[in-house]
Amino acid sequence: MNTVIQLRPSQSEKSTVRGGRAKNADYRKREYLTEAEVAKLVDAAGNSRNPIRDRLMIRMAFLHALRVSELVDLRWQQIHLDTATVNIRRAKNGTPGIHGLQGDELRFLRALRREHPHADFVFLSERKAPLSVDGAQKLIERLGEAAKLPFPIHAHMLRHAAGYALAARGVDTRTLQAFMGHRSIANTVVYTAVADKRIRNIWGK
Repeated sequence: MNTVIQLRPSQSEKSTVRGGRAKNADYRKREYLTEAEVAKLVDAAGNSRNPIRDRLMIRMAFLHALRVSELVDLRWQQIHLDTATVNIRRAKNGTPGIHGLQGDELRFLRALRREHPHADFVFLSERKAPLSVDGAQKLIERLGEAAKLPFPIHAHMLRHAAGYALAARGVDTRTLQAFMGHRSIANTVVYTAVADKRIRNIWGK
């Protein structure tokens, strides 16, 4: 005797799977951090398993407007502790530059160098391998949670934070372009347009 199996149509209200990622605006209201929020990240990194490495990562990503790929690719041959400078190599065909290092960066760098005197890359994983882009991204996401920031963050927000902070301090657009490593100034005016004090204070005139 043959058994006939009758297939019933799906009763699910969502019979298809929605693909793709939602827009950034669905996750957060802005794509940059304030200086106060960056400071909270640094404080949270001080309580991590690798406080020197993690605090240095946040500070350098912010102070030098580094993309996460530029951050994890940073090598000791780019660091000059004697002159307190770092050679910045930009991704996406960006313009390289030489940036000065701040006092806290120098302290963290010297401490990290003592921990890993023969390393090639500045930022290493716990297995002593170069930190990956994905690893750095996830680390910064976790630090955002530890810092109790009101929205989920990603590493590129530190680069944007630098652009907006410097524009708000009155750094001219051409100087900011060189600092950010933008080939086109069109990519730089985004920061100056939002932070322009003449527009901010227009009602105060």
